[in-house]
Amino acid sequence: MLKIGDFSQLAQVSVRALRIYDEMGLLKPVHVDRFTGYRYYEAEQLPRLNRIIALKDLGLTLDQIAQLLKDDLSAEQLRGMLMMKQADLEQELKEGKLRLMRVAARLRQIEREGTVSPYEVTVKEVRPLMVVSARISLATLDEIIHVRCGMYDSVYRWLDENQVTPLEPELAIYDNVEYVETDINMEVAAIVEEKVWENRSRLKVQMGGVEFHQLPAVTEMASVIHHGKLLEVGDAIGALFQWVGENGYEANGAYRELHLFGRELTCEDEDNVTVEMQLPFCKP
Repeated sequence: MLKIGDFSQLAQVSVRALRIYDEMGLLKPVHVDRFTGYRYYEAEQLPRLNRIIALKDLGLTLDQIAQLLKDDLSAEQLRGMLMMKQADLEQELKEGKLRLMRVAARLRQIEREGTVSPYEVTVKEVRPLMVVSARISLATLDEIIHVRCGMYDSVYRWLDENQVTPLEPELAIYDNVEYVETDINMEVAAIVEEKVWENRSRLKVQMGGVEFHQLPAVTEMASVIHHGKLLEVGDAIGALFQWVGENGYEANGAYRELHLFGRELTCEDEDNVTVEMQLPFCKP
């Protein structure tokens, strides 16, 4: 038998919690010294204690836990409940991370009020580009980070299966006429040579979830270079639209995100990347 302090160390549960579980009948000590009042436990009680802690982490009250234990909750039932809770917590973490990013972006905007923009806008002409791409309409902004990795994977898998070597850089294209956090139209693409399209009848694998098409030439494209975190490219996008407004122009099509650092799928340091953001513009 183990004294309550030793059992507390073994189970990594406070003595105070063990006393509460005892008082509520959730986990009774196997022996209580009638002279000293010391509580004693056995290692064989750990499985029941683990169930109590797991159910508590699920957000259940001690009264609810007592009822579940009375009903003899199986390990498989508990496993299913914990897996559902794990999925919920992972989703909360993802959403929380994105909220923190948006707060940080707003803070940077506030801190830069009245200062010179760190982005230098240049104007260039962009030639037409033949691309292999995948498109999707995302339900929420929170899905972008994870969903687009799968989209890039589809594009590169098709290219590999057809032994087509893409040109650089890869792109992400956003085609919404206003800022939205739902129903986001997004496309990821790899540039290929014109001859790939011309010889498409010889390709071995069907397109599946990807497609060929040509991005049109743009005679007036505003461009900025972003150095830093990949998830902070929104600052560069904001700089482009600010420049457009200050100079009496308006956006004239989807903005493009060009990964000058290489492929997003194999990027080892997303906090230190180089990205070019492009926005076509025209006179209103």
